[in-house]
Amino acid sequence: MSERLSAAQVVLLIAYAAAMVGGQLLFKLAAGRAPADGALGERLVGLLNVYLMLAVVLYAALSLLWVWLLTFTPLSRAYPFVALAFALTPLFGIVIFGEPFSTRLAIGIALILCGLLFVAG
Repeated sequence: MSERLSAAQVVLLIAYAAAMVGGQLLFKLAAGRAPADGALGERLVGLLNVYLMLAVVLYAALSLLWVWLLTFTPLSRAYPFVALAFALTPLFGIVIFGEPFSTRLAIGIALILCGLLFVAG
């Protein structure tokens, strides 16, 4: 395994992180369909909806993709790309769900992206 990542590896790692964002958005959609009140058992059963099932299937597929990626990519070079999901998920939360935006969030996302460039660049 080379220390320098190929373009294909970078594309796959970015796609992996983007799919993780998709999974988080599905989890949020699943949470939005769950009942807000009622008995604990009813609330737990209410979580079982199509969005949760899609998120679980997606994360299972992502687990397989991750293991496959690690067969030809060093963990120390691959894992920092997971940080993309930490940067992109809040942005999508703002755009799709109208979640609050703050200067602190913007600075945090910028620091995550700078760290990714520093470690993976």
